[in-house]
Amino acid sequence: MKALYKSSPRPGFELVERPEPEPGADEVKIRVLATGICGTDLHIQSWDATAQTMITTPLVPGHEFYGEVVQVGEDVRDVRPGNRVSGEGHIVCGVCRNCRAGRRQMCIHVQSVGVQRDGAFAEFVVIPETNVWVHHDPSITPELGAIFDPFGNATHTALSFPLVGEDVLITGAGPIGLMAIAVARHAGARKIAITDVSPRRLALARQMGVDLAVDVSAMTLEAAQRELGLLEGFDVGFEMSGRPTALQAMIENMNHGGRIALLGLPSAPADLDWGRVVTHMLTLKGIYGREMFETWYAMSAMLASNPVLRANVAAVVTDVLPASRWEDGFELARSGSGGKVVLDWSGV
Repeated sequence: MKALYKSSPRPGFELVERPEPEPGADEVKIRVLATGICGTDLHIQSWDATAQTMITTPLVPGHEFYGEVVQVGEDVRDVRPGNRVSGEGHIVCGVCRNCRAGRRQMCIHVQSVGVQRDGAFAEFVVIPETNVWVHHDPSITPELGAIFDPFGNATHTALSFPLVGEDVLITGAGPIGLMAIAVARHAGARKIAITDVSPRRLALARQMGVDLAVDVSAMTLEAAQRELGLLEGFDVGFEMSGRPTALQAMIENMNHGGRIALLGLPSAPADLDWGRVVTHMLTLKGIYGREMFETWYAMSAMLASNPVLRANVAAVVTDVLPASRWEDGFELARSGSGGKVVLDWSGV
């Protein structure tokens, strides 16, 4: 099969021929049709310090995907050849305290598809049946199915706190931040503001119906509050950017008792005003991945019941390229100027 491959610990990938993976007794083999490019993949391509702490080579990367089941192991019970599927990329041990308590997203022995085991930047990928998400809704296109992983991050973050009637601040208008707009609106938020410096991403946010898209190079969050008519600050924050300055600005603009969900991984240590966190009784909650599998059920239900939300989430995919043009796709994703970049593997 054709696959993107990192053969040794150095920058770059190669599109090469690799042996097709074969499923074990409880595993499923999937013909990959579309894959999303994630920030993790950019780290792995660059072979930066983050990648060096995460992976060992050789490796086929890629963890955001949609495809068709072509083979199942002898112990697989429910998934069938021909099913159209996405995959939960975190493979858990099943026996640690959190797994046994039903908190599989907190498994202390988790392994990730495309990070600690071969992934989906290839014509075929193999994952356990328990990680397969079957799409029964025919409206789920390959491009939309390929971004269920990051859509799950947005959903997990946005549904961390009750949103009915709340005023929401999102810092970072990347693909996950953009999808969080749609989820927050679906969940009943009153006013939603999002921040960034990319004109294209802010324009995408406006197309998705955000109440205020804030270019933080030209407008402060205090001014944004005034424009929205807020009297006491934002009630709920989603920190998606990973920028320490964004988190600090968010903390400074929360209402007393405000709640912040943190998804963005910081690129540098953050100096926070802990006095404000304490005296304003703020709640800070770290978010990682998706709840298994409550987030997946929530995603599918929202997409099936809300055509506007489905259209907005699908619109986050701004570029679809054939897998043979993977280098152009990675360059687009690294530019940070648009939405989600998806590689089409159907014609490889």
